[in-house]
Amino acid sequence: MDRIRFEGHALPCLIGSLPLTDYGEAADWVERFTPEIPLWVQLPQLPGEVITRQFAAGMPGLTVTGERVFIDREGEGFPAALERFYEEVLAIEEGLGDLEGSRFALSLDAAGGFFELERRAAAWERPPLAVKGQIIGPVTFGTSLADGRGRPLFYDPELREAALRLLALRARWQVRRLSALAPRVLLFLDDPAITAFGSSQYIGLGREEIVEGIHAVIAAVHREGGLAGVHICANADWTLVFDSEADIVSFDAYSFFDRFVIYAEPIRRFLGRGGVIAWGLIPTLHPGDLERESAASLHARFQEQAGRLCALGVEPARLIAQSLITPACGMGTLSRELAWRGLELTRALSERIRGAPGSGGPPREVPA
Repeated sequence: MDRIRFEGHALPCLIGSLPLTDYGEAADWVERFTPEIPLWVQLPQLPGEVITRQFAAGMPGLTVTGERVFIDREGEGFPAALERFYEEVLAIEEGLGDLEGSRFALSLDAAGGFFELERRAAAWERPPLAVKGQIIGPVTFGTSLADGRGRPLFYDPELREAALRLLALRARWQVRRLSALAPRVLLFLDDPAITAFGSSQYIGLGREEIVEGIHAVIAAVHREGGLAGVHICANADWTLVFDSEADIVSFDAYSFFDRFVIYAEPIRRFLGRGGVIAWGLIPTLHPGDLERESAASLHARFQEQAGRLCALGVEPARLIAQSLITPACGMGTLSRELAWRGLELTRALSERIRGAPGSGGPPREVPA
């Protein structure tokens, strides 16, 4: 935390995805509701932006057959492909290779929102407080991408190591590029599969491997001067994150606060070292919750939850300074109308917490 001190002051921030198909329109929505911390938007309705496939490019042995994406480690060319992969990795890590022109750069086809953000930034009169990017977390990547036999990468030490190198360098590329846009870069690891730790869903998903994976990507973010967030939108063993070097912990405060707050001592230590909590208070899991809630009701919920954290010994002003307000998760699967409402509520709740003018105003019409 001594690298860059970051305080969110309960500003609004988004997780990543919207239910749109046009990058320009997505950027318009971001500029309207979260101008202090803009991000590049993922559009999962576009075929190339299914999250695992979006970040898998560059893996040795990567094979795409129709809708199926896997690592063909049994193909004749795999050993040579793996060797070339590590030659490029080592060259970059030793400062002899070009990260910008490497396989670890995001492409326009996979992440058009990234390049739209850069294009918009050229017209900014002054830089925002921070900019945000995101990358698939190592556990989610390693359990959702498999070899030709259907075995997830996470259970193959050789492929797991290659996946961690890929994600680490892709994270470095993002932070390096985004650093030109604002004084601070937030890069979130979206890793919902961590929730499977300790369950029967993934037998053998070890704590050591999970911690190693999280550390590898966070260390890469820090190496480029960025701040690393970990986003998990369900219940989890939060010590896996609090015991890491994460700068921001992003969680579904709407549905899982009661299970989050039981980690009292880890939360105290995290906040004590300057960690930021991203409160996912705008519901995204059930559309009915999003339709029913208002800025006032969510503010009351925040006050109750913040009071329980302050009871752990955290000063209220310090807690607000070390907070961000977000949707519980990405909104790419919601309807256009509900996503717009989610953005409105994110902004309005933040303004209420900060005492900003115009908080909780009437809904605005969704653009056609």
